[in-house]
Amino acid sequence: MDLSVMFFGADAAGAAASPAGGDSAAGGGGSGSGGRTAGAGAGTGTGAGLNGAPGAGAAAGARTKAGLGAGPSAGTGTSTGAGTNSSTRTRTADGSSPVARSGGGFGGHAGAYEDILAVARAADRLGFHAVWTPERHFQQVGQVFPSPPVLSAALAVATERIAIRAGSVVLPLHHPLRVAEDWAVVDNLSHGRVGLSVATGWHSADFAVSPGAYADRRARMLRDVPVLRRLWAGEAVEYADGTGQPVAVRPMPRPVQPVLPLWLTTSGSPETWEAAGRLRAGVLAATVGQSREELAGKIARYRAACAAAPEQGGTGPHGRVTLMAHTFVGEDDEHARRLVAGPLKAYLRSYVRQTSANRSADDRTAALTGEQTAMLAEFAYRRYLTWGSLLGSAETCRTMLADLRDLGADEVACFIDFGLGRDDVLAGLHRLAALREGL
Repeated sequence: MDLSVMFFGADAAGAAASPAGGDSAAGGGGSGSGGRTAGAGAGTGTGAGLNGAPGAGAAAGARTKAGLGAGPSAGTGTSTGAGTNSSTRTRTADGSSPVARSGGGFGGHAGAYEDILAVARAADRLGFHAVWTPERHFQQVGQVFPSPPVLSAALAVATERIAIRAGSVVLPLHHPLRVAEDWAVVDNLSHGRVGLSVATGWHSADFAVSPGAYADRRARMLRDVPVLRRLWAGEAVEYADGTGQPVAVRPMPRPVQPVLPLWLTTSGSPETWEAAGRLRAGVLAATVGQSREELAGKIARYRAACAAAPEQGGTGPHGRVTLMAHTFVGEDDEHARRLVAGPLKAYLRSYVRQTSANRSADDRTAALTGEQTAMLAEFAYRRYLTWGSLLGSAETCRTMLADLRDLGADEVACFIDFGLGRDDVLAGLHRLAALREGL
């Protein structure tokens, strides 16, 4: 089983900016009125967080500094309760106050990209299999990941051997010709290390750049996968030109790899697992949000569909299962959980807010209060510690990796950017690398 590093896109300040009287940021303290207020979390935190989230603290106290890539410094504030979170739909794409949002400011995200490059170089030296980066648009979560091929081009020239992968390309937002050309450039820059996982996209705000592609985004993705493979292989595909007349075109430049390593990203739908099998594509899925038994059933369905599918320039009949898991290997369980608790809960809260701001979210999700959001984040965090995450000592994480291998994972993509500082992430990465033996 292979071990890879995955960026998912931590919030620019550990959590979305608090609306007036709204949610506090990491750790459970502080009220906001227009600006950011970082909570006390697990303790005093002065370190910069990867991708801009606050660094983890060690003992009770207040944060004094927002992380790299963040906007204004976080306040110290004392807890005034979770407050409320308005259910009105006139919100920014991630659910934060339109007035409160300040983003990273001019040049404020440069440090986040430095962090990403530093972690990728370390992962390359330590022998990790791949580095994955997402595609995110107009969200507090994942501000620095709007263009996987642009960032992957930088990663390609900053590294030597590690695979460079998109996790994921939102295929309905892009013309297949452009996807093939952009990633062929990265394949050349990396000397043949590119791989893509494609996704339907889920947040309605992402489709501001292509609103007509939202309603049938799943059908578009499944339709375009065979087309993308043909284009990558150098076949001419017919499209209408600027005059409306048909023209057969081949994308340029030619990639190094004759076959594009391809995955389908799924949030849990069994139909997507089976579709990936029928297309002889790999499948990229998270451990969270489903039990071990549910995952085992989906993997079995995928393997069966893959074995029954014809050869089509994809994986072999066994397929390839890549499972994503939040990861930090600490000195011991207590050390790991002390460091991750505040940042991870803040990250989960901002993710829930982002989900509630989705136009296609049900009314119950959209109407969640700040207190309810915090309760959901706490529940998710505790569930992570029960099964499916790599948060703990080396021995705890080794046991979980062995379980994921036995479950049927061919690769584990380790989420590492949920709010810890660069030094902590790199230390955890070194400890994680030592666990590859025997996998």
